[in-house]
Amino acid sequence: MKKDALDFLLKFLNAASPSGFEVEAATLFRKRVEKVVDKIDVDVMGNSIAVLNPKAEFKVMLAGHYDEIGLQITYIDESGLLWFRAAGGVTRQALPGTEVEVLANGQKIPGIIGCKPIHFMEASERDRAPELKSMWIDVGAESKKDIETLGIRVGDGVAVRPNAKILGKNRVMSKGLDDKIGAFVVSEVMRRLAEHKKTLKIGVYGVGTVQEEIGLRGARASAFGINPNVGICIDVSFTTDTPDIDKKLIGDLALGRGPILVRNADNNPVLADRIRCVAQKHKLPYQETAGRGATGGNDTSAMQMTQSGVATASFGMPNRYMHSPSEMVDVRDVDATVELIVQTILSLTPKTTFRPGIDS
Repeated sequence: MKKDALDFLLKFLNAASPSGFEVEAATLFRKRVEKVVDKIDVDVMGNSIAVLNPKAEFKVMLAGHYDEIGLQITYIDESGLLWFRAAGGVTRQALPGTEVEVLANGQKIPGIIGCKPIHFMEASERDRAPELKSMWIDVGAESKKDIETLGIRVGDGVAVRPNAKILGKNRVMSKGLDDKIGAFVVSEVMRRLAEHKKTLKIGVYGVGTVQEEIGLRGARASAFGINPNVGICIDVSFTTDTPDIDKKLIGDLALGRGPILVRNADNNPVLADRIRCVAQKHKLPYQETAGRGATGGNDTSAMQMTQSGVATASFGMPNRYMHSPSEMVDVRDVDATVELIVQTILSLTPKTTFRPGIDS
C-alpha cells in the first residue's frame, strides 16, 4: 500500500464514528475523494455519495459503512458516573478497562469503562462477562455538576479512543476496522476508477454508509435513491487462522490470502462468476466461504432487496478479533480487494445483465 493511502487509512480509523454519530469519519471520506469524482453529496442520514459518470443509465453502487460499534449515554448519576447502552454488537468481555471518548457538544471527553473489581466479585460473576448495566464510564468527574460543566448529556455517543497502528510488516490494528476498512476500499476504488473517467461507460456510485451496525439503515436509504444495476458491498469477514475456531463452521480463511467472496443468498451468481473470472485473469488472490448463514446481515442484503432487486456481491476483508476494541487486517488483502473490484467494474458494459440461468 502506498504511503499516502496508508497515512489516510490510519487517520480515518482514528476518527470517532459510533453508529448515529458518523460525522467525523464522513467528512474525512468525502475529502479523500472529492477532487477526483464528478459529483459528491451527503444525504439527510449522513451517507456520503461520490459519483463518477453521473449521467450514465447503468449504475454500480459500492458500499462500505464507516459507522463503528460504540456506546450511547443513557444516565448520569449524582457522583458523575455515566451509564450507557450498546450501539451495535459490542463484545462485553472486552469492555472493562477500555479507554473511550464521549462525543459531547463538539468535544471528545476522555474516559474509561469501569466495573466492580474482580476482588469483590462472587465466584459465579468471575466466570461470565459483566452485563452492560454493571459497567459505567468514568471521565474523572466528581459530581453530576462537573458532567454538566463538561457539556455531556444523555444521548451522547461514545467511541473507543484512537489506537490505529501498524503491527509487523503488513498488519493494521485498530478499533473500527469494521467497517472503516470497507469504506476505505470504496474511496480507493473511486480514486483508481477516476483515472479511467474518459472511457468509463457506466456510472459508479461510491457510498460511505451510516448506521449499518444498528440495522443496515444507511445502505437501505442510499440504495433506494440510487437504484443501481449492480451493488458491491465491502465489509469485514471472520478468519479461522487463530486458535479454537472450528474451520468446519465457515472454512479455512486467513489474513494475507486476499478478499473473501461470500457465497450465500445475498450474492448474484452471474456477478460472482464474473468476479472469479476477473480474479483468475489478473492473477488476483481470493478466498471463498459459504458465510455464517443464508444471508450475511450486512449492506449487501440491503442493496439486493432495493426496489425490483439488484445484482449484488459481498467482499469480506479478512478480520481478526471482530467487534473488539482492537481488530486486525492485512494491507495485502486491502490492496487485492481494491484491484479486484476495479478490474471487475472495468469489465462491465451498459449491456451487461445478471439473470441467473439466462445470462450465466
